[in-house]
Amino acid sequence: MKAYEYRHLVGFEETNLVGNVYYVNHLRWQGRCREMFLREHAPEILEELARDLALATVRCSCDYLAEIEAFNEIAVRMRLGGIVQNRITLLFEYWRRNGEGEELIARGEQVVACMRREGKRAVPAAIPGALREALKPYA
Repeated sequence: MKAYEYRHLVGFEETNLVGNVYYVNHLRWQGRCREMFLREHAPEILEELARDLALATVRCSCDYLAEIEAFNEIAVRMRLGGIVQNRITLLFEYWRRNGEGEELIARGEQVVACMRREGKRAVPAAIPGALREALKPYA
């Protein structure tokens, strides 16, 4: 199954006093992966976001399988988990790259709702066609 990949090199600012990556950074990397996917595969969505489209994260999670330290090389791989009405489920795997290959270190999930801003309100909206098409190869 094809996955979109975002590569990340862990910095000291992402670690805690013990020296391992602070848990919230995994969620930040999910967001970064999603942003880079849009930039590379659906740039027209960025224009819609500047107007009235909103991609609201309504749920996210991460299951941690191993600790990560500064200067670990991480590959965050994103796949489409499913589409229901105006919601998109994205699945994430976090892989530590090393000399011997890769080690799965975490799994995550994010549910995103497509919304349109109408004044001060946000109302459910259909998933834009360009986004649906960009996600198809990752299902």
